[in-house]
Amino acid sequence: MKLKTISLCTLFLLLSVAGFGQGKYYWQQEAEYKMEINVNAENHQFTGTQELTYHNNSPDTLHRVFYHLYFNAFQPNSMMDVRSRTIADPDGRVRDRIQKLPKDEIGYHHINSLKQDGKKVDYTVDGTILEVTLEEPILPGESTVFNMEFESQVPRQIRRSGWMNKEGVEFSMSQWYPKLSEYDEDGWHPNPYIGREFHGVWGSFDVKITIDSSYVMGATGYLKNADEIGHGYTDEYDRPDSEKLTWHWKADKVHDFMWGADPDFTHTTAQVPNGPKLHFLYQADTVAINAKRRTQEQLRKNWEKLPQATVKAFQFMSKHFGKYPYDKFTVIQGGDGGMEYPMSTLITGNRSFGSLVGVTVHEFVHNWYYGVLATNESRYPWMDEGFTTYSSALIMDHLFSNGNNKRPHKRSYQSYFSIAENGQQEALDTHADHYHTNRAYGTASYSTGAVFLNQLRYIIGAENFDRGMKRYFEEWKFKHPDGRDFLRVMEQESDMVLDWYYQYFIETTKHIDYGITSVLGNNGSTYVTLKRHDLMPMPVDLVVTYKDGSKELFYMPLRIMRNTKPHHSSDMQRTIKPDWPWVNPTYTLEIDAPSSKIKRIEIDPSMRMADINRDNNVIEMSEYLKQFEPATK
Repeated sequence: MKLKTISLCTLFLLLSVAGFGQGKYYWQQEAEYKMEINVNAENHQFTGTQELTYHNNSPDTLHRVFYHLYFNAFQPNSMMDVRSRTIADPDGRVRDRIQKLPKDEIGYHHINSLKQDGKKVDYTVDGTILEVTLEEPILPGESTVFNMEFESQVPRQIRRSGWMNKEGVEFSMSQWYPKLSEYDEDGWHPNPYIGREFHGVWGSFDVKITIDSSYVMGATGYLKNADEIGHGYTDEYDRPDSEKLTWHWKADKVHDFMWGADPDFTHTTAQVPNGPKLHFLYQADTVAINAKRRTQEQLRKNWEKLPQATVKAFQFMSKHFGKYPYDKFTVIQGGDGGMEYPMSTLITGNRSFGSLVGVTVHEFVHNWYYGVLATNESRYPWMDEGFTTYSSALIMDHLFSNGNNKRPHKRSYQSYFSIAENGQQEALDTHADHYHTNRAYGTASYSTGAVFLNQLRYIIGAENFDRGMKRYFEEWKFKHPDGRDFLRVMEQESDMVLDWYYQYFIETTKHIDYGITSVLGNNGSTYVTLKRHDLMPMPVDLVVTYKDGSKELFYMPLRIMRNTKPHHSSDMQRTIKPDWPWVNPTYTLEIDAPSSKIKRIEIDPSMRMADINRDNNVIEMSEYLKQFEPATK
């Protein structure tokens, strides 16, 4: 029978978000997973049962549901395989490897039975999507229970999930179970898996994994039977005398569940003051596989130093972007590079210390944007990858340069400029799966997304921006925000209208190019004419350096912003000039000083504005005035 009671978690969500969404009715679905699997480690297969309680908090009646069957992507001629073999710039980790998999190395999920509230339901499998036709529709506010029996084969590790990765880790188990697709205000999101991003339903996981007793395991969530199984997460317990052990994990308020396991894992921990306990699982004795000239001892020492750096990084992130809400985070060696999962990450470990810290930082920062805010990263990859890239750069600067790098986002700008120049740029408002090239996706999502944030900080001011980032996290955690939700927070913090910025930089590929076209002196004043050479409008900071060494900032807001940013420079006077209407291609400002006293004029010396041509941004007056000197023989 249908469950007609609303869970306390659901009720809390409904009440807590009632004030958000700009007056629209806000809701989100909820799923409670109970799973048990028995792993045949030798054959890389497992059998499983899944009980899924699904709460329909939407105003819609649901007549069907969809599951993701991610392992089915690792079969010859799957959509992931075809996409990898036909895209102009295939991922080097994939290429044609799926096409060449033998039968005992492909991945699959076979659904043996599926019931809704005890009654069998009809379903079809279409690649990586399971479509279920419901016997009884799920009405608004009602819940239902699905029971599934399935058997799966873990693919040879190619992309993210699988067995035996390039460093010799046996199981990297992400996207490993039949996972219910998300349904939100935009409808269902049953996107076929081609190797990009994910979106999931908020809920809870109660997972029991039975595997050979020689394995050490890390996972999303909390281990509930450490004493019983005798190793892994308690100190110096003897292993039980049994061939297999069952690891029992629980996690609440998450939207996915990952685990990794290997017989050779070393497990260490570190405590973040007033924060989570960090767990690290890595191959201390075999990490030299494919190590690229690094010795086993060097790699082991890198992992031994990693916890201390990660503690400092967690402290920085929680202080500046919002407090991490869980009591645990786990770093597991595995996968094919670095990939984020709730409360955890899989990373490859045969790296220099800087690279090991860098990938760990990047992946745990995802737990703020992918894990806790949980934006639909398939639809808005720039909100996950871009925000993570922006924050990670600041953390790495803090760890390795004591915060003294004046341009911590320089590499993101360079990537953006490069793709803007070569004509392969695509708009950030593109679904992750549908970028024409991997490079266009990567640059847009990671680099341009980070540029979007740093440039927004330029537009609204540092204090407004920094305050807004923390407010955004606090107001929208556990609520699947989108780009407009973020923008609204920043508008409220800055008291500015910012829709123009979102429309130009997210929804188009129009560029910024401002330049100084002329400098004229008259009656003791200097008149500087600026020109917008390209299509995207921006407010302009123009800094004048005088010959006596002093500097003055001239600020020209855009009229459509309807406000000005605060000025917080203690060593530079600021003069606010009249607004620049975006339809005007030129703007002339008056400086109350003769040109003879001016040494240099520069548009945005901070280089936070993503101006694609900075050659016309600077005037050195001594050189500029030479063109007006009479010719001499």
